[in-house]
Amino acid sequence: MILLLDAHALLWWLDDSPELDGQARATIADPLNDVLVSAATVWEIEIKRALGKLEAPLGLVDALEPAGLGSLPITLRDAEAAAYLPDHHRDPFDRMLVAQAQRLDAVVVTRDEVFSAYGVDALRT
Repeated sequence: MILLLDAHALLWWLDDSPELDGQARATIADPLNDVLVSAATVWEIEIKRALGKLEAPLGLVDALEPAGLGSLPITLRDAEAAAYLPDHHRDPFDRMLVAQAQRLDAVVVTRDEVFSAYGVDALRT
């Protein structure tokens, strides 16, 4: 299974936070699953950090590989697909995750319910 971590799921995983649901934690830890972090997620976290809206570890990108997480670049097709999505949600970062999840047939690990409106599978945190 391919998992795509939303921003809060990524931060909770890296922090070993108890806020991350046990099922989500076990699924992320399962070596049979490919766990990816979108460039859009890193971008979102860094923008919110710069605005003082959240705290996140410095060196976020360098923390991914040791945590067993892969990276997912944004392609031109992803950008186009995100722009053409129905207007269920206006958050550009979530829309990019939807487009990427659709392309990869991935499950988004998230607490946000909006992903189901797009027909994307989600694993609740």
